[in-house]
Formats: sequence, C-alpha cells, structure tokens
Amino acid sequence: MEEIKIKGNIMGHETIGKLIMKISLPIMISMLVQALYNIVDSIFVSWLSEEALAAVTLAYPLQNLMIAFSVGTAVGVNSLLSRRLGEEKEEEADKAGRNGVFLAFATWVGFALFAFLFARPFLAAFTDDAELLSMSLVYARICLIASGGIFIEVTCERIMQATGDSVHPMITQTVGAIANIILDPIFIFTFNMGVAGAAIATVIGQVIAAILAIYFIIRKKHINLNMRGFRPEGRIIKEIYAVGVPTIITNSISTVMVSALNGILIAFSTTAVSVFGVYFKLQSFVFMPVFGLSAGMIPIIGFNYGAKNRHRITETVKKGAMISFAIMFTGFLIFQFCPRLLLEMFNSSAEMDALGIPALRIISFCFLPASISIALGAAYQGTGVGLYSMITSILRQLGVLIPAAFIMSRIWGIEGAWWAFAVADIVGLALSIVFYLDIYRKKIVVLKKN
Repeated sequence: MEEIKIKGNIMGHETIGKLIMKISLPIMISMLVQALYNIVDSIFVSWLSEEALAAVTLAYPLQNLMIAFSVGTAVGVNSLLSRRLGEEKEEEADKAGRNGVFLAFATWVGFALFAFLFARPFLAAFTDDAELLSMSLVYARICLIASGGIFIEVTCERIMQATGDSVHPMITQTVGAIANIILDPIFIFTFNMGVAGAAIATVIGQVIAAILAIYFIIRKKHINLNMRGFRPEGRIIKEIYAVGVPTIITNSISTVMVSALNGILIAFSTTAVSVFGVYFKLQSFVFMPVFGLSAGMIPIIGFNYGAKNRHRITETVKKGAMISFAIMFTGFLIFQFCPRLLLEMFNSSAEMDALGIPALRIISFCFLPASISIALGAAYQGTGVGLYSMITSILRQLGVLIPAAFIMSRIWGIEGAWWAFAVADIVGLALSIVFYLDIYRKKIVVLKKN
C-alpha cells in the first residue's frame, strides 16, 4: 500500500493544474487512441459499402448500451475507491475493487444473454431491409457476446486511475486500440469477413487490453484484488451503484437518443443515417479527450472531498472547465473549416457530402456548451452524487433533443434536426450550472479547509 500512500500525498498536495494534467493527460491520450480506432473501424467498414456503414450505425445503440454499463459501473468503483483512499480506509478500498470486478463479470453475462434474446427484435424495429438487418445483427451479437474484455478492461483502468495511476490505463487502451487497427483490415478484407470481421477485431483488442490491465494491477499492487474466498457485499455494491447507476442511465440515454434519431433520419434517406453515424464517430474524437479529462478530475475531487479540502475541489472544477472548453473550441473550428476533408475519410459519395458538410458545421455548435457541462459533471460524481448527471442527460437528450429534432425537422427539413443538438446542449448547460451551485452550497462550501 506504500504506492497508494504516495499517490494520496500527490492527490492532496500537488499543484492542481499540474495534477490535472498528470492524471488526465494519459487518460485523454488513451481515449484519443480509442476514438481513433473507432473512426478507423468505420472507415474500413465504409470501404465495403454505404449499407455496411449504415448497418454498423444501426447496431451502435446496443454497443453503446454495453459501454454505458461498463463505464457507469467503473465510475462508481472509481468514485468510492478514491473517497476511501482519501479517508485512509485502505481495506475498504480493496473491497470496492473486488466488488467492482465481480460486477464486471456479472454484467458481461447479462449482455451475452441479451444478445441472444433481444438483439434481433431491437434492430428489426428500425429496418425491414433483410440484408441491412443481417449485417447489423451479426456485428451487434459478436460485440455483445464477447464483451467480457471491455467490462474487465474498463473496471481495471478506473481502479488504477482512482489510485492516481493514469499512465498504465493509457498503455492498456493504446495497446488494445492498436491491435484492433491492425486486425481490422485482416479480418474484414484478407479473411473476407465484412462487418463480422470488424466486430471480431474489436473484441480481440478489448481482450488484449483487459489481460494487460489485470497484469498491471497485480504487478504494481495498486490495490489487493485477490478474489479467493470473495463474497459480494451488498453494502459496497449499493455504494458503487449510488454513483454508477445514474452514470449508467446517463450513458444509456444516448442509446435511446441514437435509436430515435436513426428513426427520424431514415425517413429522409439511408444516407442521412450514414451521415449521422459518421458524425457520431468523428465527434468522439472531440468528446473523448474531454471525457478523459473528466475521468481524471473525478478521483482528484473524490480524494479531496474525502480529505475535506474545499479549495482544491473548486480549483479542480475551474481549471478543468477551462481546459475542456479549449479542447472543444479546437474541435469546433475543425468541424467548421474542414467538413469535406472529414467526410472524405469515409469514402463519402456526392450525396453524403451534400448532406454531411452542413450537418457537421451545424451540429458542432453543441461542442461549446457541452464542454462546461461535462466538467461540472465531474464535481457531481467526485462528491458521490451521480443523480444530477443523470437528470441533466435525460432532460438534454430525451426531453429536448429528440422532440426538438422531430419538430424542427418537420419545419425546416433535415437541417432542423441538426440544429436540435445545439438547442439541447444550451439547455443542458443551464441545468448543469444550477446543479453545480446546489452541490457547492450543500456539499463543498460546508467543508472545513484542510
């Protein structure tokens, strides 16, 4: 546990700006790599056909649901573990890690069953094209049934991050992503497996990353994950899910959002669905680093909340918000001035360019308000209140985005659907500010300065 004590000293005393970059930068880099291989995955699929790209886009909500559960549970483990370390309760930190690993395995089994029972009816609700449904179903089932790698990988990475180690999670994600990028063309084209090859390459990369993450935790002794004689503890699982469930729901909402928007856009054309799929892959290259920044902020806030250090919490939020805005503004400029170049990476047709260029420019306006909302969300999760993130996400995506996209697309055509993103994120920012002020008043300002 000596390494944890050293990390704890850093979390409690290192200069905030330097600490944010020390913890967040490796996570941001690893998430950039993750976004890169997601984009490369879609690029390879787009070379098969525009229909293949549409098939992967239709399957994305199920894949996103799986990621929502893995990340949400892991965020709950991260928040609880970092708070226990701040309170110097190392044995409780170990228990949080063990129960987190157990939950990762249990959730994997749940998704494997879901793939067998419900994947076909879910996808069939969005298309009656037999070939499109078949490709989408194959891709989704492989990703879900073989999802053990992603659940173990994400949980172990968040455990390492909670102890202040963000370098080894970066290595695991980078190795997994590189493996996927290398294997994609081999399985898709050399073995002539099409979208199934893309899915197989993805899960192999996840398994490689999971094995490496387990190795690092055992070797570096971040916490004691010895599962011999382990029994799940309801008290700890409840604390994990106090933050984890709202985060799961928050991230799962995007599954509903993507599915609903696919339903709205397919009424215009299959190309419109493909454009949305391309945007969703490209925007991850902007959002992923900011989510990485937020993931780095959570253990800093959590540790200093446990240590009752008010000043370091507020300084983390302020500096994190500034960095987040700078990243998102850079992405906004790229989408404004280089939309054609971005689309050409996906072997875009003239029809896709006609729809996609204005789409990328319009939707990217949502980056600016979203940057502040994500940074403020780290304060909720770090202090153990994930409920506010869930409420904000529900209102933004279900309460505003989907109805606005439906209504505005009927009034102004497909461009109205794209403008709905900016409307939703402006509302989300306003609500995020209200919730942060409430958290500040009830949980932060009352702390004694340590």
